[in-house]
Amino acid sequence: MGGEVAVSVQGLKKSYGPIQALRGVDLRIESGQIFGLLGPNGAGKTTLIRLLIGSSKRDSGEVSVLGLDPAVEKWALRRAIGYMPQEPALYDDLSARENLTFFAQAHRRRDLAQRVEETLEFVGLSGRANDPLYKLSGGMVQRVSLACAIVHQPPVLFLDEPTTGIDPKLRESFWQHFRRLASEGRTILVSTHQMDEVMYCDRLAILQEGELLAVDTPRKLLWTGEAVITIGRGGQTREFEAHDYPRKLPEILRQYGLEAGIDRIEIEQATLEQVVLSIIAEHDRQKREEN
Repeated sequence: MGGEVAVSVQGLKKSYGPIQALRGVDLRIESGQIFGLLGPNGAGKTTLIRLLIGSSKRDSGEVSVLGLDPAVEKWALRRAIGYMPQEPALYDDLSARENLTFFAQAHRRRDLAQRVEETLEFVGLSGRANDPLYKLSGGMVQRVSLACAIVHQPPVLFLDEPTTGIDPKLRESFWQHFRRLASEGRTILVSTHQMDEVMYCDRLAILQEGELLAVDTPRKLLWTGEAVITIGRGGQTREFEAHDYPRKLPEILRQYGLEAGIDRIEIEQATLEQVVLSIIAEHDRQKREEN
């Protein structure tokens, strides 16, 4: 795409004692993208986000968020980013509006009251804004957490498993919010282990045991999976297995000259989940061979 870079990571490493949480990660996220970070629990997603927001220190490597080094300029950076942790860091005895006002005050917004009301409306909580958090459902608390991350209109958002534990309808609503924010030029890094969510992302990185195994658009990652192409002619069928089928299909069809007798073409494509599991399995196989 070649746009302006919002987040840049080179050779990033982080260990906790003998555990290597990140093993030389390289990453580039352009402004205005929704960038998905996919991986199982323990893959290093939360560690990466904590290093990017400056709440943890890296062992080695280079990190830049909006041109700032989180380890050195974290206070300047925090005015320009929003962060939604896995577990909401909110005050249960305060209302949604009071929580939002508290977090907005930290950013010294002159239009604080207006931003609070606009954000409550954006996440659909205007009608429950005065209720203390302990009276709200889990999904509503997640909305408050998201609202606190975006109330100061940061250009970059870091969302760590933002849809965990919420119902499918609310999850779809969250992604509509994310897409609206991206359309306004915000950059969003969202970590998830939900396969059905990653198709909403502009680009996707697969993280496993602290290593980035693949980075591409979800569609192109799908193309790397195996597709079964079935061609029927005169009651007879023949199957072909192909990777990157958009390029392989014409090659297969040229064997038949694209003649009129070809009356059926079926493509059974691997799911993204199958592709991801295949990439992880290949990574694990290579690691076993190295050892």
